[in-house]
Amino acid sequence: MPRPLIGITTYVEDSTRYGVWDLPTSLVPTGYYELVQAAGGAAVLLPPDEPGSAAEVLSRVDGLVVAGGPDLDPVHYGAARDSRTGAPATVRDHWELALIAAALEADLPLLGICRGMQALNVALGGTLTQHIDGHFETPGAISWHPVRPVPGTRYAELVPEEAQVPTYHHQAVDRLGRGLVVSAHAVDGTVEAIEVPDPERWVLGVQWHPERDKDTRVMSALVEAAAVRTAVPVG
Repeated sequence: MPRPLIGITTYVEDSTRYGVWDLPTSLVPTGYYELVQAAGGAAVLLPPDEPGSAAEVLSRVDGLVVAGGPDLDPVHYGAARDSRTGAPATVRDHWELALIAAALEADLPLLGICRGMQALNVALGGTLTQHIDGHFETPGAISWHPVRPVPGTRYAELVPEEAQVPTYHHQAVDRLGRGLVVSAHAVDGTVEAIEVPDPERWVLGVQWHPERDKDTRVMSALVEAAAVRTAVPVG
């Protein structure tokens, strides 16, 4: 039987060199699709498209991963830009927010990773803290810190213990979006995971980068939810 097909959003780089060509590129680090594959799914990359086509695109996949990347433009949550917030990625912002809205409307299993978790929160009316200290140590390098699950949540069912996770971010959830609950914290209280607390829906966001880890539990649960939704057995 075919594996569940998991769509992964992509980074958009203005300029990437390929031999003699210097071209705009839509890409994603290999860790994302390798993690989907290791969890029993098949991966397909979703480059930016017209926001109005989000529902059509998602009708072809069984689950959605919203990948990490640059800061969301604070215009999407009604805030003035902090001087430490990165340059806007306008096309990607509009596309991913449309994908999240369409996934929620369709009850499509959804995992937001780092920026993807923040986008999930913003899509549901939440806000972000535009800068925090201490969640990355060296610019451009992943660091690790512990996160603690909140008992009774989906994330705690998947990862019941305190876990060391690979992380690189300087923004975080501030006010929670509609219908979301916090399902993990860092030691300093920073929100590290959020979810929709509905056993009939699979919607989870994590602030860290599971594609840089060997732990497949979260992604495996997404793939399993996609398989159940489409009546496709895994394994």
